[in-house]
Amino acid sequence: MWQGFTGWHALIILVVILLLFGAPKLPALARSLGQSMKILKSEVRPEGKADGDAATTDPAAKPEEPDSSKTS
Repeated sequence: MWQGFTGWHALIILVVILLLFGAPKLPALARSLGQSMKILKSEVRPEGKADGDAATTDPAAKPEEPDSSKTS
């Protein structure tokens, strides 16, 4: 499918996108696309593999216990 795709094809597609959306809207379009990809990655990632999860990075780490001396 992509065997005949060259740099000229990519350039033509870029020009068509510029004509359709206009230069001022492209940064907002790219930003929203990036946010959508970030959300998609976080939804596809398994539950225990969240970023910053100490249990997945260090198996010897113990989960923090809530402080019972604090009253709410």
